[in-house]
Amino acid sequence: MFICLSVKLQAQNPIIKDIFTADPAPLVHNGVLYLYTGHDTATTEDTNYKMADWHVFSTTDMKTWKDHGAVLSPSIFSWANGDAYAAQCVERNGKFYWFVSTFHKKDNVSEGGAAIGVAVSDSPTGPFKDAIGKALITNEMTTDKKHSWDDIDPTVFVDDDGQAYMYWGNGSCKWVKLKENMIELDSPITVVELKNYIEGPWLYKRKGLYYLVYASEGTKPEMIEYCTSK
Repeated sequence: MFICLSVKLQAQNPIIKDIFTADPAPLVHNGVLYLYTGHDTATTEDTNYKMADWHVFSTTDMKTWKDHGAVLSPSIFSWANGDAYAAQCVERNGKFYWFVSTFHKKDNVSEGGAAIGVAVSDSPTGPFKDAIGKALITNEMTTDKKHSWDDIDPTVFVDDDGQAYMYWGNGSCKWVKLKENMIELDSPITVVELKNYIEGPWLYKRKGLYYLVYASEGTKPEMIEYCTSK
C-alpha cells in the first residue's frame, strides 16, 4: 500500500538553453551524469508539441553540459509513427536500455494509440537501435482506460535483488516486472490506485523505503506528489 503526500517545488534556471527540452531523465554512469530529454520543435504558430527526437546531455560538475545531439528518434522504430514523448534510459549488464513512449502505427499488430518501445546501445550516448523489433507495450495490452494515450511515460527501476520493474501510464498507473534481458515482460500488468494520479511516474528506493513520484491533479494541475511503500 502506498501512502500519498503532496510537495511544492520551485523551478530552477534552465540548464539547457539552446533548444526546448522536456521530460528529463537522469542516469549516472562511471562518474558522469547523463540527461536524456525530449526535444520540442513547435513554432509559435503551432498549437501542440512537436517532439521530433530525444537528446542526450552529460556533465561531470553539474555546471557545464555537453550536448551529444539527437541520438534517438521514433523513426528508428519501424512500428512507430508518433512523437518522442517521455523516456528513460537505464544500464543493465553493460548495456543501456532506453524505454520510450511514442505512438504505434495502425497495422496487423495494433489499432494504433500510445505504445512503449525499447532501444539498446553499448554506450550511454549511442548509437541506439530498436532492441526488440516491435513495441514492448501496445494500447491493446491495457484496457482499464479507454483513451488511446494511456500507455506513456515509462520509468524502469532495478531493485537490489536484480528484479526490474516498469511503471507507466496516463490516467492510471500501471506496473509490470521485466525479465533480466530488459526486453520481455515477466508478470501480468497491474494497475495501482494512486491519489490524484495523472502521468509521469518515477520509482526510487532509499533506506528500504520505496518512493513513487508522479504528476498529479492536486490543487493546481499539474503538481508533483509522491507515495511511499515498504
